[in-house]
Amino acid sequence: MNWLLVVLGAAVGAPLRHLTDRAVRGRHDSAFPWGTFTVNVSGSFVLGLLTGAAVHGAASESLRLLLGTGLCGALTTYSTFSYETLRLAETGARFLAAANVVASVVAGLGAVLVGTTLADAIWA
Repeated sequence: MNWLLVVLGAAVGAPLRHLTDRAVRGRHDSAFPWGTFTVNVSGSFVLGLLTGAAVHGAASESLRLLLGTGLCGALTTYSTFSYETLRLAETGARFLAAANVVASVVAGLGAVLVGTTLADAIWA
């Protein structure tokens, strides 16, 4: 039954990623991939919060499969991040490509840290 939890989480995460990407792109007329950046940082925060909750015994294995593997797995996207970065570099927007890599890694790690810190504050 664990696979069903992953499927259910992914069934929410994938459309959420698509809708978030469209909404963010609609507000930013820029070559920078703000939609992918947003879903990746948001997913990192959720995964950090979930991991922190699990450390304190506040998140079951079922919840980790549903939200961590399913939802966050489908919400976040390394492949699109890589593709969009490559496209920026190929079209001559090398600064934006480098900024995407640096900002995504720094913001993603920061979001995980904020999530785990918040979990510690809630469940410690």
